[in-house]
Amino acid sequence: MYDVIVIGGGPSGLMAAIGAAENKAKVLLIDKGNKLGRKLAISGGGRCNVTNRLPIDEIIRHIPGNGRFLYGAFSVFNNEDIISFFENLGIELKEEDHGRMFPVSNRAQSVVDALLNQLEQLRVEIKVNSPVKEILFKDHQTTGIVLETGEKISSKSVVVASGGKSVPQTGSTGDGFPWAIAAGHTISELFPTEVPVTSSENFIKDKTLQGLSLRDVALSVLNPKGKPLITHQMDMIFTHFGISGPAVLRCSQFVVKAQKKWKLDEVTLALDALPERRKEDLYNELIKVIKDESKKTVKNALKGMLPERYLLFLLERSGIDPGAICSSISSEKLRTFVEMCKQFSFRVNGTLPLEKAFVTGGGVSVKEIEPKTMASKLMPGLYFCGEVLDIYGYTGGYNITSALVTGRLAGTNAALSSN
Repeated sequence: MYDVIVIGGGPSGLMAAIGAAENKAKVLLIDKGNKLGRKLAISGGGRCNVTNRLPIDEIIRHIPGNGRFLYGAFSVFNNEDIISFFENLGIELKEEDHGRMFPVSNRAQSVVDALLNQLEQLRVEIKVNSPVKEILFKDHQTTGIVLETGEKISSKSVVVASGGKSVPQTGSTGDGFPWAIAAGHTISELFPTEVPVTSSENFIKDKTLQGLSLRDVALSVLNPKGKPLITHQMDMIFTHFGISGPAVLRCSQFVVKAQKKWKLDEVTLALDALPERRKEDLYNELIKVIKDESKKTVKNALKGMLPERYLLFLLERSGIDPGAICSSISSEKLRTFVEMCKQFSFRVNGTLPLEKAFVTGGGVSVKEIEPKTMASKLMPGLYFCGEVLDIYGYTGGYNITSALVTGRLAGTNAALSSN
């Protein structure tokens, strides 16, 4: 008989098991895979972006999927507490751009090892290669679990930290959702977020821009009336199937939501390649260049203004022959070109599938979870944490912050309730 069983050895599960054991509970951490911390070991490009140091309001703003639910959790355990927690385990952290925190060692494995070491010191029992079949409930109370082998294990409380459905090679294949439904919970529809976007525009099919990276551009997802739903200013890249890169990953969930909300096959995106420049200023500047360099070809006069492939692409789209002499270019065509630089619109038709996404949107409805304890409001003794919950943020340490914070609270409170 255990006090707490934690299902899932990802970031939130490891944190839950440690939180429970620190509160003197007898803990079993169970995972269907052959080793713990697999998602953690590949996170942040193998360097493990353990949290983010931005102020709490900023962190919540970077978690567009129910981030506000975390205000309660952060009042108990927050990003600064995560930093202290790791430093107490001997993991020195350093801050990089946009508040992202990494281990000084630049090795995600060092973070995983420190957590596993802590589990060992706290005498947490670990079972790997043990898929869970179901969670047991009796007389409206959580009583334990049944493994796929048929073995029953009793406990006073169960923490579900089984992850979402993204990055399935790490073991997150959506196992927790049926268990949540069995306990009476609602699952918000799952969808991919932080995922590359697909397009069947001819210039994508023809691979005209494939492999081209644009730096610090502003990408917007437009509603059917042509107004931006969201704009992200970051880097992006054109691919053989559509677009990818940081700005695209952040816009992806809004593409999915727009398709669903307005029942659209295609959504329009607008790309501003020169977000720091005002349209009128850019036009006046180009008029001057064309006048001063009247004998040069357009592509030579405008060299360096944009990456060459993109410059030639936009010139052709504006009906300007890149090899034409500057003096032959009409002001109307120049206006069209400026419009294209500031708002090149194209259609996208969706995203790569959930399996290719970095983060799962949707999950166990947060309305049915106690915000300061992660306890189920519907089933005593049941707790949820991490990506199984309907909480999803941008990449940059926000999802892992949510996983570690909710894991900490779930484990701690599961232990306290079983005392």
